[in-house]
Amino acid sequence: MGYQSFKELKVWQEAKALAVDIYKLTTHGKFLKDFGLKEQLQRASVSIASNIAEGYERNSDKDFVRFIMFAKGSIAELRTQLEIAKEIGYIEETISDELESRCNKIGAMLTKLIHSRRTTHE
Repeated sequence: MGYQSFKELKVWQEAKALAVDIYKLTTHGKFLKDFGLKEQLQRASVSIASNIAEGYERNSDKDFVRFIMFAKGSIAELRTQLEIAKEIGYIEETISDELESRCNKIGAMLTKLIHSRRTTHE
């Protein structure tokens, strides 16, 4: 696939950094009392980077694309949960907007990756 490790993929690096920041965000404030939303945010964010890694390690373009699609689904979950957290006052709008922007960037990177894998092997 061109890389020695999934850790070399810029999109994985971005997704992992996002998950770390989501964890940092949800370990204080109003999230301390809301275990449900906190856990959902954490799981969705971790799922993005995890699916990229798992798909890469399958050593199959077809499987890689499948797992990248799972990662895109996790981004949609995370974006939804962030919107809810913003609307109920758990996170400030500026923070929500910044995280939303990062989700969109990762989603665009994943879309490009999907297209490159599909067009290379069609």
